[in-house]
Amino acid sequence: MKITIIGGGNMGGSIVRGLVKGSLFKASDITVIDICQDPLNALKAFNSDLNTALNNHAEIEKADVVILAVKPWMVEDAILDIKFKLDYKRQILVSVAAGVCFEDMKKSLNKPTEAQSLPALFRAIPNTAISVGESMTLIAANNTSSEQEALVLKIFNDVGYATLIDEDKLSAGIALTSCGIAYLFRYVRAAMLAGTEMGLYPQQAQELIVRTMKGAAALLLEKGSNPEIEIDKVTTPGGITIKGLNKMEELGFSNAIIQGLKASK
Repeated sequence: MKITIIGGGNMGGSIVRGLVKGSLFKASDITVIDICQDPLNALKAFNSDLNTALNNHAEIEKADVVILAVKPWMVEDAILDIKFKLDYKRQILVSVAAGVCFEDMKKSLNKPTEAQSLPALFRAIPNTAISVGESMTLIAANNTSSEQEALVLKIFNDVGYATLIDEDKLSAGIALTSCGIAYLFRYVRAAMLAGTEMGLYPQQAQELIVRTMKGAAALLLEKGSNPEIEIDKVTTPGGITIKGLNKMEELGFSNAIIQGLKASK
C-alpha cells in the first residue's frame, strides 16, 4: 500500500513521522509533496527513505491513499492541482483541514465529464500527538464503503486511536481533541509554574505533572468510570485535595474550561 501526503508542514510532517514509526507503511511507500523545500528537507533528514517532491504531483497516480494536509484556505487549490490525476474509482482522498466540509470539497472535486465524479472522501482530524503514535483522530466519511472506512480507521489507529463520527459532530469533537491537546498543555504549564513557586525545579515539576496525567488517563480508560468517582477517592473530608478543588472552582476553573471549549467549536 502506498500513501501520498500533500503538505509537509506541522500536521503533514507529524502524520509522516507517525506513519514511519507505525507498522503499516515502509518509509519508501510514503511520498510527501510540498511547495517549499525546507519541510521536505526536514523529513528527509528524519528518514532518507521517504519520497519527497517539490510542487510536483506526477507520482500521485501510484498512491492508494492521498492525504491533503494543507491549510484550509489552500484545499481548493490543492484539489484543482490533483483532481485530474486522481482515479476516483480506486483512490481514497483524506482531508485533515478542519474547516473544510465535504460539500465544499465535492464542488472542487467534481468532474462533469465523468460518470463517477467523486472519490471516496474522508475528513480525518488528528492532533499533533500523531507524531509519537498517540493521536486521538476523528474521522468522518462520505461516498465510502465499509471496507474503505475500515482501511482508513486502520491507518489512523496505527498512529494512536481513531473513531468514526458524523460530520455534524466534528466541530464539537475537534474542540475536545485537536484543540484540546493545547488546553492540556496549558494546564501543564500552569501547574509547572505553581510547582516552581512551591520549590520544585521546572523540569522536575513537569515530569511529576505529566506522569500524573498519564496515570489519570489510564484509570479512566481501563476502568471506564466517571471522573467524579475517581475524584471522590482522593477528596477526604477536611483534606488538602478538596481545599484545592474548592479554590479552583471559586476562581472559575470548570466554567473557564466549558466556555473555552465552546468558543473553539
